[in-house]
Amino acid sequence: MADRMTREQRHKCMARIKGKDTKPELIVRHYLHAQGYRYRINVKRLPGTPDIVLRKYKTVIFINGCFWHGHEGCKHFVMPNTNTEFWQKKIDRNKQRDIEKRVQLRHLGWHTIIIWECELKPKNRHTTLQALEQTLNKIFLLNNGAKVTAGYSNEEGCIGMAAEE
Repeated sequence: MADRMTREQRHKCMARIKGKDTKPELIVRHYLHAQGYRYRINVKRLPGTPDIVLRKYKTVIFINGCFWHGHEGCKHFVMPNTNTEFWQKKIDRNKQRDIEKRVQLRHLGWHTIIIWECELKPKNRHTTLQALEQTLNKIFLLNNGAKVTAGYSNEEGCIGMAAEE
């Protein structure tokens, strides 16, 4: 299907996409704050400039857009039909950089949590946010010497949440 916008319209539209204070980030931040969690945002001293940093939990949270970070199997990630080679390279670079930054954070002793934009859609939001809080509680217990058997982490040291598909 051909693009419905002119080249100039598409350029203007893409240029307006924000990298900070996005709606998904605000949803997570408001929830965490309402639950009593205190955090910092966009900490540049950490690899990857995490969206949310919870120092007490030694945990960072990345809220990834499904398109920009290539969320495999997600209906919101569709490769554009125009300039496909450019977009494929860009998204592949983003995915590779995400992995590298998570590994760097893991080596520094940080836990990483990834929340996808689609997980914060109204249908899944409540489950995702509850799973996030449960995951943070488990991390707190782990950091303080308690044995926790539920949960998992993958090879990049990324904590899995119950809401992940």
